[in-house]
Amino acid sequence: MSIQLFNSLSREKEVFIPLEEGKVKMYVCGPTVYNYIHIGNARPVIVYDTVRRHLEYRGYDVTYVSNFTDVDDKLIKAANELGEEVPQIAERFIKAYFEDTKALGCDEADIHPRVMDHMPQIIEFIEALIEKGFAYESQGDVYYRTRKFDGYGKLSHQSVDELKIGARIEVGDKKEDELDFALWKAAKPSEIFWESPWGKGRPGWHIECSVMAREHLGDTIDIHAGGQDLTFPHHENEIAQSEALTGKTFARYWMHNGYINIDNEKMSKSLNNFVLVNDILKELDPQVLRFFMLSVHYRHPINYSRQLVEDAAAGLERLRTAYSNLKHRLGASADLGDHSDLWLSKIEGIKAEFIETMDDDFNTANAISKVFDLSRLSNTYLLEKQTSTNVIKAFIQTFDELVGVLGVPFKQEEELLDAEVEALLEERIEARKNRNFARADEIRDLFKEKNIILEDTAQGTRWKRG
Repeated sequence: MSIQLFNSLSREKEVFIPLEEGKVKMYVCGPTVYNYIHIGNARPVIVYDTVRRHLEYRGYDVTYVSNFTDVDDKLIKAANELGEEVPQIAERFIKAYFEDTKALGCDEADIHPRVMDHMPQIIEFIEALIEKGFAYESQGDVYYRTRKFDGYGKLSHQSVDELKIGARIEVGDKKEDELDFALWKAAKPSEIFWESPWGKGRPGWHIECSVMAREHLGDTIDIHAGGQDLTFPHHENEIAQSEALTGKTFARYWMHNGYINIDNEKMSKSLNNFVLVNDILKELDPQVLRFFMLSVHYRHPINYSRQLVEDAAAGLERLRTAYSNLKHRLGASADLGDHSDLWLSKIEGIKAEFIETMDDDFNTANAISKVFDLSRLSNTYLLEKQTSTNVIKAFIQTFDELVGVLGVPFKQEEELLDAEVEALLEERIEARKNRNFARADEIRDLFKEKNIILEDTAQGTRWKRG
């Protein structure tokens, strides 16, 4: 197996070789849980869930860790505004996160560590950095000496002198240097806090991921991933903290997904185009949103608009229809022996192309085009006067494998048919054969009441939810 991925650290596509053969240690930066996740949060969740699925499809044993930031300035502000405690806010929106991401077809991480559960490890990590001279205490705060770490700037590809202070780095008189960043913040009145050697306080933003990645995956991990906006300062600071402490490479491969625009404009609250996934899913099939997200290569920016989402919905429906037609033809097929070989070879060819495409930096956009190739091939095959059970089953199995990697399985439509609906469908087919059109129409009306639409096609009668 040979997977290549674009490493943000080298800015080159590299052959992926994990530290331990057959095993992958993967850490993905998760959300700050002060609100429902927005569409920008959803993209990395979907992208790296798909990366994980493909790695597992290719035979790797993946340990997938994604954190929750459950104490932070935004959480403290939300708690003050709502008159609640920070842990209450965090619990509510962690639950909402799981509901939204499950709807999007994303599996839970193997481990979802939380900052509040790792305070002893965070304090110990900071103490060790102070002991090594990479950090210093100043009036209850602790800062990291950025210029002391020789490799600072290697991920964002900037020299220390060129760097600008990131959005979450505060400039203040407590610092030795304006580029130094907070590892520990002294508590302000009425803020949540923990006791530490430097007084009451809480961790800075960057230290948490260094600590939790090390705690659950070790000193060196295979893949560290997140949104492009995290490259600097967050991921740059993680490298500085972790490698200063251990003297080892923190992450061997760095992956970053591109930004999301809304109707060709950057998403922001000031433009009033801040879109929450929870709101989208009230109106949109979650599989359509996932399919849309995967229709563009993960490193490229993606533009969210109603028209583009409708296009994605139409494309997904075409694939579902092709799959449904195969299911309906299965019972009418026979074992045709050698007739099958050419078609089976074509199916295997498309599957191989899909794998090759996904192996090339997880190119889901091109992979989706291979699924459309499979649907076109299946539609052509169903025009044959006689069809083979083996070929139909091969089409169905390959569909299941490929859309399973993409996280948009079609099987749930089959599960919607209960015994009553199956019996009524069979009765309607018999009624039509016997030219009892009154009964056939009566059953159609009954299905309409159940919000089930029947379609009579050359491949037989099929159904879909209205």
